[in-house]
Amino acid sequence: MNESSNCDHHVDDDDSDDDVDDKKDADADSNSDDGDGVNADHGLLTELGPQPLTVPKARQFLSWYTLSQNPNVSAVDNKPALLPLWVRCDMSDPSRTTWLGAETVCVANKVTGVKMYSVTCRGSTVDKKSLMSLEDVKQEHKKRHHPSSMGIKGSARFNLFGSTMVENTMIESQSSVTVDLKWSHVESILETPPLSSTAVLNIKIASGDQRSPMYELYKELEFLQVCTLADGLRTGQTEWMEPLESTPAVTLTKLLLFLLKVCPSYNPFGKHVCLFSLFLKTTKPKSETDTPVFSSFLERGDLDFVEQLWVRMRKSVTSCQDIADCLKLVIEALRYSDIKPWIHRDSSSSLSKLILQCYHQQIETVSLTGVTPVNMLLEMGLDKMRKDYINYLVGEELTTLKHLSYFLSTEVDLQEQAIRLRKLHHLLEIVVTCSTFLALPYDCLFLLTQSCLQHYKTSPEDEEHEFKLQIKPALISHFYEKEHPVMWGVEVSSGHGPREVRTCFQLSDRPLVDHVIFDTEYPNETVNGDCEDPAFFSTTVCCSLASFA
Repeated sequence: MNESSNCDHHVDDDDSDDDVDDKKDADADSNSDDGDGVNADHGLLTELGPQPLTVPKARQFLSWYTLSQNPNVSAVDNKPALLPLWVRCDMSDPSRTTWLGAETVCVANKVTGVKMYSVTCRGSTVDKKSLMSLEDVKQEHKKRHHPSSMGIKGSARFNLFGSTMVENTMIESQSSVTVDLKWSHVESILETPPLSSTAVLNIKIASGDQRSPMYELYKELEFLQVCTLADGLRTGQTEWMEPLESTPAVTLTKLLLFLLKVCPSYNPFGKHVCLFSLFLKTTKPKSETDTPVFSSFLERGDLDFVEQLWVRMRKSVTSCQDIADCLKLVIEALRYSDIKPWIHRDSSSSLSKLILQCYHQQIETVSLTGVTPVNMLLEMGLDKMRKDYINYLVGEELTTLKHLSYFLSTEVDLQEQAIRLRKLHHLLEIVVTCSTFLALPYDCLFLLTQSCLQHYKTSPEDEEHEFKLQIKPALISHFYEKEHPVMWGVEVSSGHGPREVRTCFQLSDRPLVDHVIFDTEYPNETVNGDCEDPAFFSTTVCCSLASFA
């Protein structure tokens, strides 16, 4: 079952070691393949993996499993309990069974019984009247267990951010934010979760989404990543990114140096900015991916000379020679005291150190050969982008410099610095997405930031990792109250401890088993777009308890 279900057993795990793979038996019990890897009679996927069995054959395996665990059989006395067994079924029976399973019940390390599970599925339907009612689920449980009392729990999952449907066209996204809600006292199937529910966000964000305010910074990080491949750039094995500026890098550098020379107090963010901005507007090609939100959201207004130089060079350089020529112009201007630009006190790049030396008129000689120019540019970028991230995270009081020390360290080599910077970028993508699109309050963003920082101090960068954040449903209820769930389930339970038994009924916008093709009039994997009446697949898990005398 899907992980949002309250049932403890994941029955759709393709890689389970407990799957039964008996090709001879499967071939004997299954019909012929239609040549496309799909069984024509039952819509079974038969190309890869263990093949599903008929229900009688599956029950035979479960009988052997149960017999092997019965302590009343002397041959298995004092044997350790086996792991749970799950067997794929082919849905050829009237109940349309897709899985049968069994697991041992132990008390004081002794096997006292076996729980037997059956999973049945139905194809998608928009007819809610054809679905099981809450009373049907209760009666199914009572029929098997005759309990004196029952507990009922509800669960639901909603999409909050990710792929979207616009005018019947799906806009795919690698990012997703979903919310899992759980509550008690269920009154009807597909009811909206109450505000008393527990809610957990599942956050998986991929960098590079053009909707993100972080997109411009992501493009900057992309260029920085290219600079880490210095040897490949020098030998031509790695290609440069397409320049964003039509004006050559050397020309932009000369212009910046000229403005500083003729006006030593030149402030690119003051009255002289108009001249430079006007020049750039006449040379910069229009970009469809410009993100206006970025300027007001993350862009800093205190870029020093080295950072301004990085901004111009990363948009215009197309070769290692470009970098060397630009840096040569700057170093010569420093050596002859044509400029004495200001830099941030904590700047750590090689060029920043040369600028500090120029104040004392003692500039060391730099050989701009080999990978040195690329590494100098990489240092400039690392320095600038670290300050960008600090500016937001510390400025928004989401963390402190002390907690960022691992990510900001310059004691490791440039490659490792770039890796840690990518981690910090991904962290910021997550926080900014939740702030911008979900409008989460400060306390939630603070907890999310701490969770991400802790994770990335010990784990590699992984955009597939799903971060969890528990929140109050009231903060996001306006997102899901009028939306259809992608998954909705109810669980009826009775008994206690190892003798607890459950009956689960789950609705989903896609099938929860993948070895069967279901009958549906919808061609897509997900059956719901923006239709008013969503179609749901239904899955029922029933449990029986067999106690050994």
